[in-house]
Amino acid sequence: MESIVEKKPNFFRNAFNKTRYFLSKPYNLILVIFALFLTATVVLPLFSLLRSAFVIHIGGESREYGLPVGTFTFVHWRQTLFNFEYNYSYNFFYKPLINSVLMAILACVIAVGFGGVVAFLITRTNVPFKKFISLLFIFPYIMPTWSLAMFWENIFKNSTLTSAFNQVGFLEAVTGICVPEWMVYGLFPMSMCLGIHYAPFAYIFIGGILRNMDANLEEAGTILKASKFKVFRKITFPIILPGVMSTVLLVFASSMSSYTVPIFLNKHGKFPTVSTTMRALINGLTTKGMGFVVTTIIILISIAILSVNSHMTGKRKSFTTVTGKSGQVSKINLKKAKYPIAVLLAITVSFFAIMPIIIFGLGSLLRIPGNFSTFTTYFWTTTDTIETRIPGSSAGIFKNPTIWTAFGRTILLSVLVALIVGTFGILIGYGVTRKRGTKLSAYVSNLSFFPYLIPALSFGAIYFSLSFIRGFSWLNGTFFLLLLVGGVKFLPFATRSGTNAMMQLSAEIEEAATIVGVPWGRRMRKILFPIQKSSFISGYLLPFISCMREMSLFVLIGSSTSIITIVLQNFDNSGVEQIANGINFMLILFIITVNLIINKVTGASVDKGVGG
Repeated sequence: MESIVEKKPNFFRNAFNKTRYFLSKPYNLILVIFALFLTATVVLPLFSLLRSAFVIHIGGESREYGLPVGTFTFVHWRQTLFNFEYNYSYNFFYKPLINSVLMAILACVIAVGFGGVVAFLITRTNVPFKKFISLLFIFPYIMPTWSLAMFWENIFKNSTLTSAFNQVGFLEAVTGICVPEWMVYGLFPMSMCLGIHYAPFAYIFIGGILRNMDANLEEAGTILKASKFKVFRKITFPIILPGVMSTVLLVFASSMSSYTVPIFLNKHGKFPTVSTTMRALINGLTTKGMGFVVTTIIILISIAILSVNSHMTGKRKSFTTVTGKSGQVSKINLKKAKYPIAVLLAITVSFFAIMPIIIFGLGSLLRIPGNFSTFTTYFWTTTDTIETRIPGSSAGIFKNPTIWTAFGRTILLSVLVALIVGTFGILIGYGVTRKRGTKLSAYVSNLSFFPYLIPALSFGAIYFSLSFIRGFSWLNGTFFLLLLVGGVKFLPFATRSGTNAMMQLSAEIEEAATIVGVPWGRRMRKILFPIQKSSFISGYLLPFISCMREMSLFVLIGSSTSIITIVLQNFDNSGVEQIANGINFMLILFIITVNLIINKVTGASVDKGVGG
């Protein structure tokens, strides 16, 4: 009996000592802290969302379904998926889903076709002006997607369209041409804007593969008298196929769940998408539960698509295309056609990269849209009352405190998100690489990447549902909620950057400093960070740029004046497009300027390695 009693203190003491020793290692402590943090900020909110799809909410649902608030029920799922009376389910789920799939498929064709062709011309031909074309080609991706949507509308709207309030666009003002409504609103313009926005994906993925591919592979086919077309079909295309498929899946998932482009290019109301329908349902008094059902389904579809992409890209790890034997890739000589092709490329790329900035600037200076004789600075400098639905927004841009408060708050939010997320990414990367192969490391690594798989609007809806739970209602509409949601959503960018950077560093570098007694904090500041400075800085830059241009993520959880992108949308919806254009003009210039300055200082560039 005494021996049993004596063993108990030893057991607890040993467990305590093992735990203390385990946590004395910085990487173990980091992994434990972030495992708890990510469980609380990713896993638990997902359960909250799932719960919201099965309960009756405060508002009109209790009266609509005759059930008390909080009752567990399948009625939301039945109403969303299986209520065919008056085509209810078709109108509120199946039709928007079909529209979203069609939009995503067409966007994939445009993105892969445009980006792939440009990548081939830049890497495999002697087309001139490569640096200029390569630099401008990435601008549409740096810009927000809704900027391209507003640009498209400003160009093609015309006096024959009641859905555009019969306003004159720039094409009609310059040429007198009035395009049909399907070119301004609906499937085609939505797919074009999304395809152009995501074309840099194809350019980077396919261009990188083509540039680094072993030249001997194609030279062997040429030596065997194979035609250029056969070499491309049998050798080149199979090698770039993983990049093509990866682009297709990423563009499809992102386009299908896009919210900002459809909200700007569906003013005729004839092409509802699953994301716009989801927001309308969540904001409805009697359809909130249905909105959370749609959110859950979108998340499951996106996770499935991106998981297939992850499986495909990680499947053929031995598919070697870069060797030490490769010679210089022979460029295709375009002869006399090289200059016409280069000019055509430069004009096309400039149209979507430079023209939006010009159009937004001009659009903010015209009292009557499309009428160049009404040139004025009124919407920038006036103190007169401008009727809008935004409280306090009754003056021009320079004189409007609501705009500048929202702009300053957006910059503050983006800076804080970048600092927090960038630092977290470095720490997670350090912990994951030092304990690589352990279950704890895999759990933290996978969970930190998980928010990337969830569409932005759906991710915002997860925390929106959380704010309806007792004990969390204080979060609703707060700056802290914006910071929390932005930090968790953009964490994958910094985590992947930090992990990749740490994996390139040998543990021996840190071990040498440990032997001579250098503390962990100093090792990070003086040794590890300086070596991979540019990689770590990109872990700060990407969240900053993404947060500055984000609208979908915050539209459900932010107030009408909380951040500049929501203020912009409300001005556009209120019919004061001149102020919306002016805000867009400032925002795009700010984002591009910050991006170029950081790239100049750090030497980082998204088009490096493609040929730009």
